[in-house]
Amino acid sequence: MGRLFWKFFLSILLAQIAATVGIGGAVWLKNRASAQERRLDIDRGPPAEIAIEAAAATLDAGGPVALARLLDNMGRHRVFAVDAAGKELLGRIVDPAMLAEARALLAKGDTRVVRKVTLPDGHQYVLFLPARQRQGGLDAADTRPLLAGSGLGGLAGVAPRPPPGMEAGAQAGSPGRPPDARGPGGPGGPHGPRFRPLTPFVPLAAALLASLLFAALLAWYFARPIRSLRQAFEAASHGDLAPRFAHAGRGGDELSDLGRDFDRMTARLRGLMDGQTRLLHDVSHELRSPLARLQAAIGLAHQKPERMLASLERIERESVRMDRLVGELLTLSRLEAGALAASRQEIDVAELLYQIVADAQFEAAAQGRSVVQEGEAEVTLLGEPDLLARAIENVVRNAIKHSPVGATVTVAARSAGPRLHVQVLDRGPGVAAGDLATIFQPFFRSSATEKDVEGHGLGLAIAQQVVQHHGGTIAASNREGGGLCVEIVLPLD
Repeated sequence: MGRLFWKFFLSILLAQIAATVGIGGAVWLKNRASAQERRLDIDRGPPAEIAIEAAAATLDAGGPVALARLLDNMGRHRVFAVDAAGKELLGRIVDPAMLAEARALLAKGDTRVVRKVTLPDGHQYVLFLPARQRQGGLDAADTRPLLAGSGLGGLAGVAPRPPPGMEAGAQAGSPGRPPDARGPGGPGGPHGPRFRPLTPFVPLAAALLASLLFAALLAWYFARPIRSLRQAFEAASHGDLAPRFAHAGRGGDELSDLGRDFDRMTARLRGLMDGQTRLLHDVSHELRSPLARLQAAIGLAHQKPERMLASLERIERESVRMDRLVGELLTLSRLEAGALAASRQEIDVAELLYQIVADAQFEAAAQGRSVVQEGEAEVTLLGEPDLLARAIENVVRNAIKHSPVGATVTVAARSAGPRLHVQVLDRGPGVAAGDLATIFQPFFRSSATEKDVEGHGLGLAIAQQVVQHHGGTIAASNREGGGLCVEIVLPLD
């Protein structure tokens, strides 16, 4: 799997995990709320009885002010005091279900854990202690011991000091519980506002936002390089083949690799277009000279009819030259396009080289040069004999043309493992070191080439295409003492 796959996978996985956590959290909160509603609302244990008894005695003896101070000093077992209107003495939130259960217990006559106290002024308070689970979320931070301080001191005759705000309420003449009374669990108490459990919609909304965030990041991450590729294709369609993704480096993911592949493609296209332009320029240059000579020969024949025979010979020679040039261009074009796909057959290398050397020796002898063969290559290879013979023959003829009179061109062959090595060596002027890599380009002419050497510079280009067509390589190097060595390496498998 590629890096792009893992990025897709991890991004989608994170989004799913966020959604799962959100939905799971919502379901858990809902089940927790339902479970809490099914729990016991009124604490009926012995500590609850003691706390209720103390609160009832304090309210009966000292009134709401004393009870408020007592409740303010109570710890985990903090009694609720609810009046007839359903308001709690310290302003705490009372669960209607819990209050209904307390009144139901009073109706049954159970005064151990629920007590109803009527004051002299007619105000009635219902005293009860919520179950530990019910008040845990409200007063979890309050860890003071049961009846801490002087809660029962009010019963012993010690006059408790009313909490701040209670006296103000009493002076205002408000009966019962002062309107501004606040306990430690109230909205203004030291413990801050009461805890309200989260609704299931909160984790769902958080999961939705997290999923949207991951989706947006994923979309941006993949849209940016794709948008760059689209712009690059648009520019390429208008002829702009400049590289655009070189900054991607070697790392990255499949999209970065695609960008680098696009740069390589445009570089190849740019090279092909430049080569085509150069080829057209070279072809026009090569055809201009024979055409000019043809026109000159025709003009001379018109002006001097007595030289008609010489003019016709010149016309014939230039026509043959142009025909050869066009034929070589067609061969090169077909090789580059892969149109020459003749059936391959086994080739006896020794016999092939013997025939090439024999033909080349016949041609070289007429020019005062010679061609010899060294080494034996009693091997066979699979290929197209006509194309391969033409490639090697082009290299040998090129060596003959550039060799001085009386020189010898050597064709050496040897097999090394699964490969055949054929070397063509001459003692000509050689090639400049900077031109060794370009002599196989069409119409190439080295600066050391004599001006009177015939040729169009297509022979080595055709040889390179044929050798590459057979899966081999061809290279040139200068020899010690002068001359050029062209080596062809072909696979035997």
